[in-house]
Amino acid sequence: MKNFSNASFAPDVIAAMTAALGAAIATLPEPLHSGHVDVLAQSILRTASSGERDVSVLQRIALMELSLAGRMT
Repeated sequence: MKNFSNASFAPDVIAAMTAALGAAIATLPEPLHSGHVDVLAQSILRTASSGERDVSVLQRIALMELSLAGRMT
């Protein structure tokens, strides 16, 4: 996972990222793979770092990146 140790987010952004991750995970079939969750989380962190705050946009981008990552493996 990319190092986000120096990242700092306001509480409202953390809430948006948490909601986006939860919503994205809820769309995945069981059993859940930790690698998929990592891809989603990294995408959401990266997208939020670039300034995006909309939960649905964060979720959609993360799911698109997960889809693309699956095609590359």
